[in-house]
Amino acid sequence: MVYKFRVILDAEDDVFRDIAILEDDTLEDLHNAIFNSFGFDGMEVASFYTCDETWNQEDEISLFDTGDIPGEQKVMSDYPLSDILDKENTKIIYVYDFINMWTFLVELAAVEDQVIGNLYPETIFSHGEMPDEAMEKNFEADNADDYNDEFEDGLDEDDLDMFEGDDSFEDYGFEENWN
Repeated sequence: MVYKFRVILDAEDDVFRDIAILEDDTLEDLHNAIFNSFGFDGMEVASFYTCDETWNQEDEISLFDTGDIPGEQKVMSDYPLSDILDKENTKIIYVYDFINMWTFLVELAAVEDQVIGNLYPETIFSHGEMPDEAMEKNFEADNADDYNDEFEDGLDEDDLDMFEGDDSFEDYGFEENWN
């Protein structure tokens, strides 16, 4: 079977590519098809992220094993597309180049029979031009205020006055003890 994906750049203007790829190909093969169809050189690190129906990011599947124990973390080459995506699970997020954070929404649009004579993967439709720069991302957690409240001690500069005149602390001096 052939998976047909619509790969949409997360940008203000409509920029997308439709890619046909075999269901037994891996996420690494899809990664290669995506960076080629958008004109990247493929020299940057990338990851896929599983997500829910509303594109909320879940588990990372990276290009390389970046875990503490070699071989413990699964990478793109370990996952055939059919293990991750099907008619019920159609969405995945792709991030290319973690400096510029080119982010793509990848959706399985169709599962069709393979056409004899076609070479896969192939870009079957292209729309829009790549912008010069990736769209700026805001990485603030939804509950950031809750996190700050949890660690807020309620002390300010005036509260430090309680230590003035306290002789129980020795002055170890910087010069003689920290050389």
